[in-house]
Amino acid sequence: MDPVPTFLIAEAGSAEARWALQQYFDELAGRFDGGFVIGDALDEAAALYNEPTGRFLLASLEGEIVGCGAVVFLDADTAEIKRMWVSPTSRGIGLGSRLLDRLEHELQLAGRRSVVLDTNEALTEAIAMYEAAGYRPTDRYNDNPYAHHWFTKSLT
Repeated sequence: MDPVPTFLIAEAGSAEARWALQQYFDELAGRFDGGFVIGDALDEAAALYNEPTGRFLLASLEGEIVGCGAVVFLDADTAEIKRMWVSPTSRGIGLGSRLLDRLEHELQLAGRRSVVLDTNEALTEAIAMYEAAGYRPTDRYNDNPYAHHWFTKSLT
């Protein structure tokens, strides 16, 4: 039986959140063609991924942080999922899908009826997970220079 993860809403500027985000950014730098420049992304997270503009979740297994994800409220109906990461040591047990479900649940609690997200072509596992979860391709909705795919999903 797979271990049961714990999800908690965290302050996006906390040491634990910054650690998880740094793991995520380090992985992107190694996987993206041409790397990934962090720039002010950690400070952006601390500013955007907390109430009232968003939420930041940490995932843990047996007390160890093994994942994270964030949401940003774009308007009264729509939010964006950002910065989803699962530790390589915790992949293959469905943690990414459970984290995605929990983020969607948080959006529903916040009254959002639709969600968008973007991703890079190198993140094939994430693309497959989003498609399996009912996300459908949509037009480009932002200017993220690292994004190649944009998705949307109705939460109603």
